[in-house]
Order: sequence, then C-alpha cells, then structure tokens
Amino acid sequence: MPNPVPTSRSTHATMNRDGVRAARLAFVLPAGVALLIGMAAGLARMGVWGVDAEALRAAHAPAMLFGFVGSLVALERAVAIRRVWAFAAPLLLSLGALALITPLPTAVGRTAIALGLALMLVIYRVIWKRQTALATSVQALAAASGLIAALLWATGVPFENVSIVAAVFLVLTIVGERIELGRVGGLTARGEAVGLGLSLVVAAASVATILWPGAAHSVLGAAILSLVAWLLIVDVARVTIASTGAARYMAVCLLLGYAWLAVAGGVLLAAGAPSAAAYDIVTHAVLLGFVMSMIMAHASVILPAVLRTPLPYRRWFYAPVALLQLSLVVRVIGDVRESNITIQAGGIANVAAILLFLVCAAASAAVSARVDRSKGVAHAQR
Repeated sequence: MPNPVPTSRSTHATMNRDGVRAARLAFVLPAGVALLIGMAAGLARMGVWGVDAEALRAAHAPAMLFGFVGSLVALERAVAIRRVWAFAAPLLLSLGALALITPLPTAVGRTAIALGLALMLVIYRVIWKRQTALATSVQALAAASGLIAALLWATGVPFENVSIVAAVFLVLTIVGERIELGRVGGLTARGEAVGLGLSLVVAAASVATILWPGAAHSVLGAAILSLVAWLLIVDVARVTIASTGAARYMAVCLLLGYAWLAVAGGVLLAAGAPSAAAYDIVTHAVLLGFVMSMIMAHASVILPAVLRTPLPYRRWFYAPVALLQLSLVVRVIGDVRESNITIQAGGIANVAAILLFLVCAAASAAVSARVDRSKGVAHAQR
C-alpha cells in the first residue's frame, strides 16, 4: 500500500537538517546585515544619498571586508572543524562590524573584529593538526595579515592606512583555497612552494606599505602581478573555461577575478603610493572585482556546505556577474576622469549587481527546494 507520510527515520533526518540549517542561518544573518550596511555606507561616501552619519560612512570598508566576507570565511572554517567554540569567530567579526555604527565606543567593534581574527588562527591550528598542508599555511598567513590590520586599527591607526593589509587577508585566503583545489588538478609540491613564497612576499609588502609608502606599494604591485601569473598557470580554470554549465561559469568568474587582481597590482606598481583615485581603483578592483567574483563563482559550493541548502547553477547567474564587471569598468573610468557622476553611476551599479546576485541565488535555492519537495511527495505516495 502507498505510504502517504515519510517514515520516522526520514522525518527525524529532515528535522535534524532543518535544525542545523536554522542554527547556521543565525550566523549568516549578521553577515548579511553587515553587507547591506556596507553597501549603504558606500553609497553615502559617494554622496548618492544624503546621510551625515560619519560612523556609517567610516564603516563601509570594515563592514564589507570583515563583517561580510570575513565572517563567511570564518563560518565556513567553523563548519569544517565542527567545534562549537569556533562559531564565535564569525559572530565576533560580523557583530563587531555592526557595532561600529552603534553608540558603542568604536573600540568595542574594532576589538571584537581583532578577537574574531585571532580565533581564526586557532581554527587554522586545529585544521593544521588534523592535516598538515601548505594551503592551510597560506590561509593562516591570510588570517595573520587580517589580525595585524585589525590590531593596528584598534590602536588608532586610520583604516585607510591598513586597508591594503586587511584586503590581503581575503586575497591570500582565496589563494590558499586555490592551492587546496589545485592539488586535485595535479599541482606539484614545487608549485605549492612557489605559491607560498609569493604569498609571503605579498603579505610582507602589504605591511611594509604602512612604514614605507611608495616603494613598498610598487613592490606589492609587482608581487601581486607575479601571484596572478602563477594562479593563471596552476589554476584549472584555464582548462575548464572550454567546458559547459557550472564548470564554465566558475571558470569565467575566476578568470575575471584574476584580471581585476592584475589591475590592482598594475596600478600599485605604476602609481607607488596611490592617490585617492588610484586607491579607489585598487580597493574596489580587489574587494569587488576579485573577491566578489570569487564569491559568485563558489556560492553554489559554499552555501550547501554551510547551510545544507542546495544552490544549483543556473544560466541566469551570468547576469549579476556581467553587471558587476561593467559597473567596475564604469567606476574605473570615473576615477581616471575624476568624474563624480560616473563614479556614482558605477557605485550604484556595483550595489545592484550584488543585490541581483542575492536574488538569483535565492531564486535558485527556492526552485531547488520546490523540486525536492515535489520528489518527496511523489516518493511518499508510491
């Protein structure tokens, strides 16, 4: 006879999965709020909408860098090691960023972010003890770079002075992940060692920009360009770009991200200590062109691992990717021409691209969930 209801075992499994998803979603939500605040602060900094709150405008980069991306990175690592205490890291990062726009002293938010990054180093120690891998070393180096930036910021150094060091936190985190995936594609131990060496130079040069601006910026630019060249050689994206579906989509995003990282490296090499316009190009080429392209590339892998929510690739994912690239080109043109209207147009389109991607991701997850429910009902009725 057909069984109209699931078995108790399947019901328990479903409830357990839903419970885990709800618990982890509680850690994702503050990161999502930090993203929204970061984008709103970015628009305010450009004068798109009149907000006089200095705290909001000052929270733009920290909210995006630490509160959103950094928190998601920490959450992914906490899920990987399955330790309850590790989940404090993403909360410290996201809530610390959110605290920056509250009446609390700014030291509270800055200290929380520094503690979150310090806890990430402990997480990497756990990962290292489980499996010694060079990729883990690079990611730990990334977290150390972020911690150095956060500690200097917490002691009163302006964030603009440490923003490049903070950005290296995300750049090297991604490099470490590419090394880890490269091993599957045949990356040799010698190739990994080259990646580690270049990562060390990038990290050291970024810190040196605080002490010796100008020359150190040029060295950093050269190191970043060398790192991009190495990534293009070892990354399977140059092969999978010829495939179809999700593999090709990911390759497109990766190669676009590398192109923007090369733009940042080229500007640093040519300009030395960056002017305001060059600084804007570098930071957004890294944080939006490189990092956000990587997030768009790996969202269909990260979300299922973190939230246990399927996020299949859809062809419409290309729409926000294309909008992001075009908006960044517009923004660069605005910086070069010193046209505030063009910069604002690019900035608004930046925000639109990110929001469009979130809508596309939510739609894909919703379609997948509906299909799964339909299959479950059909199976139960057999």
